[in-house]
Amino acid sequence: MVRATWKGQVLAKSDETVLLEGNHYFPIDDVDTSLLQASEHTTFCGWKGEASYYHVVVDGEKNENAAWSYPDPKEAAKGIAGRIAFWKGVKVQA
Repeated sequence: MVRATWKGQVLAKSDETVLLEGNHYFPIDDVDTSLLQASEHTTFCGWKGEASYYHVVVDGEKNENAAWSYPDPKEAAKGIAGRIAFWKGVKVQA
């Protein structure tokens, strides 16, 4: 079981993450999306495509752009479609 936590709050837990470039990508159904707030920030990866970001919000505290996903990844990264990864102080433990 892989868990993602921030400020003691469980953001996601799953037995079915995809590990890519050192990041665990959680299935969206295993993420507490009530703790995520859409961000306008995006980045682009040459082989994965465009990433969309989310702020993580716990007890009124916001961790800006601490989660991301590839809503429409390129063919080489299709295994992370419908998944969310975390960083910026979010603890991800297997």
